[in-house]
Amino acid sequence: MPLFVNRDQIFAHQVHLLEHKLRSKEERILELETENAILHLRLSECLGKLRQDQEDETKSLTSLQHQRNAQKITRTALAKLLPDVQAVKQDLSEVFAVYLRFATELEEQSKQLLEKVEHASCSLNGHHGDEIQNLQAHVAALERSLEEERERCRAERQRRRELHNTLVELRGNIRVHCRVRPVLPFDHVQPTSTSGSGPASSEEVVSAVSDDTVMVNCIKTGMPAHNKIFEFERVHGPEDSHQVVFEEVKPLLTSLLDGYNVCIMAYGQTGSGKTHTMMGPWLQQERSGTQEVSQTKVQQGIIPKAAAELFRLISEKPSESYTVDVSVMEVHNNEVFDLLARDERGNAVGQRRDVITTSSGNSEVVALTCEPVCSDSDVMQIVGSVLKLRAHCPTRIHDDSSRSHLIVTLTVSSKSPNAIALARRLQHAKVDMKRSLQKEWWSPRCRRANPAARQSSEELFASPASSPCPSPSLSPCPSPRTSISQAEFRTKLQLVDLAGSECVGISGVSGSSLWEVSCINRSLSALSDVLGALAEQRPHIPYRNSKLTHLLQDAIGGDAKLLLMLCVSPTKRFVTESLQTLGLGTRARQVQKGPPRRRSNTLKVRQPDGEGNPFLLRCFRDGHLYVSPVNTGGEGSSVTQKDNS
Repeated sequence: MPLFVNRDQIFAHQVHLLEHKLRSKEERILELETENAILHLRLSECLGKLRQDQEDETKSLTSLQHQRNAQKITRTALAKLLPDVQAVKQDLSEVFAVYLRFATELEEQSKQLLEKVEHASCSLNGHHGDEIQNLQAHVAALERSLEEERERCRAERQRRRELHNTLVELRGNIRVHCRVRPVLPFDHVQPTSTSGSGPASSEEVVSAVSDDTVMVNCIKTGMPAHNKIFEFERVHGPEDSHQVVFEEVKPLLTSLLDGYNVCIMAYGQTGSGKTHTMMGPWLQQERSGTQEVSQTKVQQGIIPKAAAELFRLISEKPSESYTVDVSVMEVHNNEVFDLLARDERGNAVGQRRDVITTSSGNSEVVALTCEPVCSDSDVMQIVGSVLKLRAHCPTRIHDDSSRSHLIVTLTVSSKSPNAIALARRLQHAKVDMKRSLQKEWWSPRCRRANPAARQSSEELFASPASSPCPSPSLSPCPSPRTSISQAEFRTKLQLVDLAGSECVGISGVSGSSLWEVSCINRSLSALSDVLGALAEQRPHIPYRNSKLTHLLQDAIGGDAKLLLMLCVSPTKRFVTESLQTLGLGTRARQVQKGPPRRRSNTLKVRQPDGEGNPFLLRCFRDGHLYVSPVNTGGEGSSVTQKDNS
């Protein structure tokens, strides 16, 4: 069969082959272009390396040239220094030679001097040995005499202090002690107001120069510095511990059991250490829940130590029965609050109380809560439980600043069994008196009218063997109804931690705390006015200008023994407040309120006269027996013989 070839198919096949060849050529071209680009990159890298090598070579040549130049310069300088070095060597050899010569001469001279000293010593020991021994004995005698004089000086200073305290007590002056605290971290904080003292605000300007003198260095810009001296009964420096401070306070507690009211008050600016002085670190340990017994006993403040000392003194008098009650008050915003008052559930809540003046002229708090205590631990447990109710507020100076005045009162009540025993002996002695003085009549009037009877009575009273308890009250007057009453006497120990005076610009308080600051400053100003009025003996004393002074009227101007503990800061930042505190203490020392009056347990015996004469009052007080008619109210004759039972 013949073959028929389609030309279109042939052409299409050829086109397909040509297209395949074209694609192959294009792919080859791309490969060649890629290879060419790679070769160009390699060429560029080689050229770059070549340039870098050329630059490195150039730098190396330059550095080598510099080194050669430096070597040339160094060689030139060394060549110039060589003659100088040779000259120094020559001088050193000459100096060494001189040193050797001098050393030899010095050694020879030393030997000669030693020989002379030995010779002089032998000569001195041989000729003046007795004089040296006499001089040594004289020096030892002088040292012993100096030590004796020091002991005598210390004894005289102690005697002077005791006499001064006695004089203060006789005059009725207020005892003023001062305590300068150490510098604390917040003293170094610079004040933000323009009224601050500048960079030197932490400089110490208040110091205790002796045990009764404090000095303030008053430094003002542009003014010459001058010192102010303040004298008080006792001054404690920053190094004095709580025990040293309390040793000066302890004698007042003995007076408490002797029948005197006692008040210890801490006064000063905020942050000056009043609460620390009164409570010690016990307060911080109580709040943190830690109790370190070993340190607490030593570092306790005045309040814990006073409570412990009071119960120790009571334990030393087992023959007398004492009961102690405690009350805690605070004066906040010029209002008195009873911190021991309890609500319906028995929880302690501060309730407001009123202060009144009784008919006898004493200040008294209405419905004040008092709780009996048997030991100092009971006292501190009660005080610690209510201190959380006291008003506090953080300030720039103190993180836990007190915003109220705290008054802790310990009331001691006593009945003496000796007085009751004396009353019984009085009743038994009447029979003997009737036998010896059956026909005599004794009364204040007949005693004055009958000298013989008076002489007989005085002889009877003067003789301790005439009766178990000689007394004018042992009269032969018939006494069918003898009544014996023993009045319980009370003394108070008031421990006052005043809130600190403060400047708003320094403390930085705001809001409701401003009213607290105002009330605190006004109450302290009222206290200063009262002390000033007492010092100047004005006819009117403004006790009622503040609830604080009204509450403490008996202690400030009454018959109590008052100790004012001034707490001051040593730094220049608070020098104005420190001067104000020391000035108040000076005014307080000028107060003369008369000798403190002693409370005493009095046994009264009322006996009617058989002939209708006035009643006779027989009183046993402080170991003495007093007799007087009841209707006259005065004390008649007194027997001064002590009760020896």
